[in-house]
Amino acid sequence: MSRLLKKCKQFINSDTKVAAKYIGFPLPPTRKIVYGALLASFATILQSAGMLGGLGFVVSALSTLPILIATVISLQLGFLTYTVALVMIAIIQPSELFAFPFTTGLLGLGMGFAFRYFKRGILVAAFSGITLTLGILFILLVIQFPILGPAGTSGADLNLIMAILLFSIFYSWIWMKGFLLLVKRMDRVIGKGPFDFQKSPSK
Repeated sequence: MSRLLKKCKQFINSDTKVAAKYIGFPLPPTRKIVYGALLASFATILQSAGMLGGLGFVVSALSTLPILIATVISLQLGFLTYTVALVMIAIIQPSELFAFPFTTGLLGLGMGFAFRYFKRGILVAAFSGITLTLGILFILLVIQFPILGPAGTSGADLNLIMAILLFSIFYSWIWMKGFLLLVKRMDRVIGKGPFDFQKSPSK
Protein backbone atom coordinates (compact mmCIF):
# COMPACT_ATOMS: atom_id res chain seq x y z
CA MET A 1 0.00 0.00 0.00
CA SER A 2 2.83 2.38 0.91
CA ARG A 3 4.55 1.61 -2.41
CA LEU A 4 1.33 2.42 -4.30
CA LEU A 5 0.94 5.70 -2.43
CA LYS A 6 4.56 6.55 -3.15
CA LYS A 7 4.10 5.89 -6.87
CA CYS A 8 0.92 7.97 -6.92
CA LYS A 9 2.75 10.81 -5.19
CA GLN A 10 5.61 10.61 -7.69
CA PHE A 11 3.15 10.58 -10.59
CA ILE A 12 1.29 13.64 -9.33
CA ASN A 13 4.31 15.59 -8.09
CA SER A 14 6.84 14.94 -10.85
CA ASP A 15 10.48 15.91 -10.56
CA THR A 16 11.27 18.54 -13.18
CA LYS A 17 15.04 17.94 -13.25
CA VAL A 18 14.73 16.19 -16.63
CA ALA A 19 14.21 19.64 -18.18
CA ALA A 20 16.97 21.32 -16.15
CA LYS A 21 19.67 20.85 -18.80
CA TYR A 22 17.75 23.10 -21.21
CA ILE A 23 16.95 25.84 -18.69
CA GLY A 24 18.92 28.99 -19.33
CA PHE A 25 21.05 27.29 -21.96
CA PRO A 26 23.31 29.91 -23.59
CA LEU A 27 22.57 30.61 -27.23
CA PRO A 28 24.38 32.98 -29.59
CA PRO A 29 22.23 35.99 -30.57
CA THR A 30 21.80 34.84 -34.18
CA ARG A 31 20.57 31.40 -33.21
CA LYS A 32 18.28 32.91 -30.58
CA ILE A 33 16.63 35.11 -33.22
CA VAL A 34 16.22 32.14 -35.59
CA TYR A 35 14.70 29.94 -32.88
CA GLY A 36 12.42 32.76 -31.77
CA ALA A 37 11.16 33.31 -35.31
CA LEU A 38 10.55 29.59 -35.88
CA LEU A 39 8.77 29.06 -32.58
CA ALA A 40 6.68 32.21 -33.06
CA SER A 41 5.64 30.95 -36.51
CA PHE A 42 4.60 27.59 -35.08
CA ALA A 43 2.63 29.30 -32.31
CA THR A 44 0.86 31.52 -34.84
CA ILE A 45 -0.07 28.61 -37.10
CA LEU A 46 -1.36 26.52 -34.20
CA GLN A 47 -3.34 29.39 -32.66
CA SER A 48 -4.88 30.29 -36.03
CA ALA A 49 -6.29 26.76 -36.30
CA GLY A 50 -9.05 27.89 -33.94
CA MET A 51 -10.79 29.57 -36.88
CA LEU A 52 -11.57 26.10 -38.25
CA GLY A 53 -13.74 25.21 -35.25
CA GLY A 54 -14.16 21.70 -33.85
CA LEU A 55 -10.78 19.98 -33.93
CA GLY A 56 -9.22 23.34 -34.69
CA PHE A 57 -9.84 24.44 -31.09
CA VAL A 58 -7.84 21.44 -29.87
CA VAL A 59 -5.00 22.26 -32.25
CA SER A 60 -5.02 25.93 -31.21
CA ALA A 61 -4.46 24.89 -27.59
CA LEU A 62 -1.08 23.49 -28.67
CA SER A 63 0.17 27.03 -29.34
CA THR A 64 1.26 26.98 -25.70
CA LEU A 65 4.09 24.56 -26.56
CA PRO A 66 6.33 26.84 -28.69
CA ILE A 67 6.10 29.60 -26.06
CA LEU A 68 6.84 27.10 -23.30
CA ILE A 69 9.89 25.71 -25.10
CA ALA A 70 11.26 29.20 -25.77
CA THR A 71 10.75 30.36 -22.17
CA VAL A 72 12.39 27.26 -20.71
CA ILE A 73 15.48 27.88 -22.83
CA SER A 74 15.60 31.61 -22.10
CA LEU A 75 13.24 34.18 -20.58
CA GLN A 76 14.37 36.64 -23.23
CA LEU A 77 13.65 34.12 -25.97
CA GLY A 78 10.26 33.38 -24.42
CA PHE A 79 9.18 37.02 -24.41
CA LEU A 80 10.58 37.49 -27.92
CA THR A 81 8.62 34.49 -29.22
CA TYR A 82 5.46 35.58 -27.38
CA THR A 83 5.66 39.13 -28.75
CA VAL A 84 6.42 38.13 -32.34
CA ALA A 85 3.62 35.53 -32.30
CA LEU A 86 1.21 38.14 -30.92
CA VAL A 87 2.04 40.56 -33.74
CA MET A 88 1.69 37.83 -36.38
CA ILE A 89 -1.66 36.70 -34.95
CA ALA A 90 -2.89 40.31 -34.96
CA ILE A 91 -2.13 40.46 -38.68
CA ILE A 92 -3.21 36.97 -39.77
CA GLN A 93 -6.04 36.07 -37.38
CA PRO A 94 -7.06 39.07 -35.23
CA SER A 95 -10.06 37.21 -33.81
CA GLU A 96 -7.59 35.14 -31.74
CA LEU A 97 -6.17 38.22 -30.01
CA PHE A 98 -8.46 37.67 -27.01
CA ALA A 99 -7.34 34.06 -26.56
CA PHE A 100 -3.61 33.94 -27.23
CA PRO A 101 -2.11 36.71 -25.04
CA PHE A 102 -4.19 35.85 -21.96
CA THR A 103 -4.62 32.07 -22.21
CA THR A 104 -2.45 29.83 -24.40
CA GLY A 105 0.44 32.26 -24.79
CA LEU A 106 0.34 33.39 -21.16
CA LEU A 107 0.29 29.77 -20.00
CA GLY A 108 3.45 29.08 -22.01
CA LEU A 109 5.22 32.04 -20.41
CA GLY A 110 4.01 31.18 -16.92
CA MET A 111 4.90 27.51 -17.13
CA GLY A 112 8.28 28.23 -18.69
CA PHE A 113 9.01 30.63 -15.83
CA ALA A 114 7.82 28.03 -13.29
CA PHE A 115 10.07 25.32 -14.74
CA ARG A 116 13.02 27.64 -14.22
CA TYR A 117 12.33 28.36 -10.55
CA PHE A 118 10.40 25.38 -9.16
CA LYS A 119 11.79 21.86 -8.85
CA ARG A 120 8.54 20.01 -8.18
CA GLY A 121 5.85 19.43 -10.77
CA ILE A 122 2.96 20.26 -8.44
CA LEU A 123 4.41 23.74 -7.87
CA VAL A 124 4.87 24.22 -11.61
CA ALA A 125 1.23 23.24 -12.20
CA ALA A 126 -0.05 25.45 -9.37
CA PHE A 127 1.88 28.54 -10.49
CA SER A 128 0.88 28.00 -14.12
CA GLY A 129 -2.75 27.42 -13.14
CA ILE A 130 -2.87 30.65 -11.16
CA THR A 131 -1.30 32.51 -14.09
CA LEU A 132 -3.88 31.09 -16.49
CA THR A 133 -6.70 31.91 -14.07
CA LEU A 134 -5.58 35.54 -13.87
CA GLY A 135 -5.51 35.71 -17.66
CA ILE A 136 -9.03 34.32 -17.97
CA LEU A 137 -10.35 36.65 -15.26
CA PHE A 138 -8.74 39.60 -17.03
CA ILE A 139 -10.68 38.71 -20.17
CA LEU A 140 -13.93 38.24 -18.24
CA LEU A 141 -13.76 41.21 -15.87
CA VAL A 142 -11.63 43.83 -17.61
CA ILE A 143 -12.13 43.22 -21.32
CA GLN A 144 -15.57 41.69 -20.62
CA PHE A 145 -15.29 39.22 -23.48
CA PRO A 146 -17.41 36.05 -22.94
CA ILE A 147 -14.55 33.60 -23.48
CA LEU A 148 -16.39 30.98 -21.42
CA GLY A 149 -19.62 31.40 -23.34
CA PRO A 150 -22.94 31.87 -21.48
CA ALA A 151 -21.36 30.65 -18.22
CA GLY A 152 -19.28 33.78 -17.93
CA THR A 153 -21.73 36.41 -19.11
CA SER A 154 -23.30 37.01 -15.68
CA GLY A 155 -20.02 38.02 -14.04
CA ALA A 156 -17.42 36.08 -12.12
CA ASP A 157 -18.68 35.02 -8.69
CA LEU A 158 -16.60 33.05 -6.17
CA ASN A 159 -17.86 29.66 -7.37
CA LEU A 160 -16.94 30.45 -10.97
CA ILE A 161 -13.52 31.74 -9.95
CA MET A 162 -12.81 28.58 -7.94
CA ALA A 163 -13.99 26.40 -10.84
CA ILE A 164 -11.70 28.28 -13.23
CA LEU A 165 -8.78 27.97 -10.79
CA LEU A 166 -9.22 24.23 -10.25
CA PHE A 167 -9.60 23.58 -13.97
CA SER A 168 -6.58 25.76 -14.76
CA ILE A 169 -4.37 23.92 -12.27
CA PHE A 170 -5.50 20.53 -13.60
CA TYR A 171 -5.03 21.69 -17.20
CA SER A 172 -1.57 23.02 -16.31
CA TRP A 173 -0.72 19.72 -14.62
CA ILE A 174 -1.56 17.89 -17.86
CA TRP A 175 0.68 20.31 -19.76
CA MET A 176 3.47 19.83 -17.21
CA LYS A 177 3.31 16.04 -17.51
CA GLY A 178 3.10 16.21 -21.29
CA PHE A 179 6.08 18.55 -21.56
CA LEU A 180 8.25 16.38 -19.31
CA LEU A 181 7.28 13.34 -21.35
CA LEU A 182 8.17 15.19 -24.56
CA VAL A 183 11.55 16.21 -23.12
CA LYS A 184 12.31 12.62 -22.16
CA ARG A 185 11.39 11.37 -25.64
CA MET A 186 13.35 14.09 -27.41
CA ASP A 187 16.36 13.94 -25.10
CA ARG A 188 17.94 11.21 -27.21
CA VAL A 189 17.71 13.11 -30.49
CA ILE A 190 17.75 16.78 -29.46
CA GLY A 191 21.54 16.88 -29.79
CA LYS A 192 21.48 16.05 -33.48
CA GLY A 193 21.36 18.48 -36.37
CA PRO A 194 20.73 22.25 -36.22
CA PHE A 195 19.13 22.08 -32.76
CA ASP A 196 22.26 20.74 -31.03
CA PHE A 197 22.41 23.05 -28.02
CA GLN A 198 25.66 21.51 -26.87
CA LYS A 199 27.45 23.10 -29.82
CA SER A 200 26.30 26.59 -28.91
CA PRO A 201 29.10 28.77 -27.56
CA SER A 202 28.60 30.20 -24.09
CA LYS A 203 27.99 33.91 -23.79
